[in-house]
Amino acid sequence: MLSKTLADLLDAKVGSTLTLEVLEGARPTRSAVVSALVDDFLGTNAYMDEDALHRLMREDDVLSGAYLMVDQSELDRLYTRLKNTPRVAGVMLKQAAITSFNDTMGEMVGMIRFINILFASVIAFGVVYNSARIALSERSRELATLRVIGFTRVEISAILLGELAIVTTIAVPVGLVLGYGLAALMASMYDTEAWRMPLVVSPATYAFAALTVVIATVLSALVVRRKLDRLDLVEVLKTRE
Repeated sequence: MLSKTLADLLDAKVGSTLTLEVLEGARPTRSAVVSALVDDFLGTNAYMDEDALHRLMREDDVLSGAYLMVDQSELDRLYTRLKNTPRVAGVMLKQAAITSFNDTMGEMVGMIRFINILFASVIAFGVVYNSARIALSERSRELATLRVIGFTRVEISAILLGELAIVTTIAVPVGLVLGYGLAALMASMYDTEAWRMPLVVSPATYAFAALTVVIATVLSALVVRRKLDRLDLVEVLKTRE
């Protein structure tokens, strides 16, 4: 079995016959048929049944490594014994490797995520607030006229902020789709021989992104609403168009 990345590099598919060159010992050359392709995320690997590998190599039951499932209560004793065994070149604890990987990646990814969220929040607030300010500047005369003829502050706020709410409602789904496309593009850029990054976007991610925009919209609306409340009706109506 080949990883899909290795199969692409070798231009191989299920049923293809590969020539294998052994790089140690007598350096024999063998042939093997690809029986399946595997999705994995690290390296370019090939897998084979142990007995079939021994037959292919025409060798006895030899091993260069082993994965052990160990009772946690016996782990320390086993680790000590393996470390004292001369023919064992090295021992690696899976849980220790996973913990180290999670600590390192978690710290790095957490910092990157915090920075991205911070910038995204600032940009979202800036875009929404700027749109609201432009709309207020363009329509301040009309809104002041409505106030003069009897409309309340709540009513003119509903006109301006209602439009902002409609635009935001339309923009959020479009932004989510574009965000997914950007994430897919970034995932494809990290698709290398060394490792692959699968694209997994949970509903919570969409909810968080939408909530960020909604909060930015609400804050912008509150700031603009204060400016509407302080609208100088006489000064605005005197302004020449």
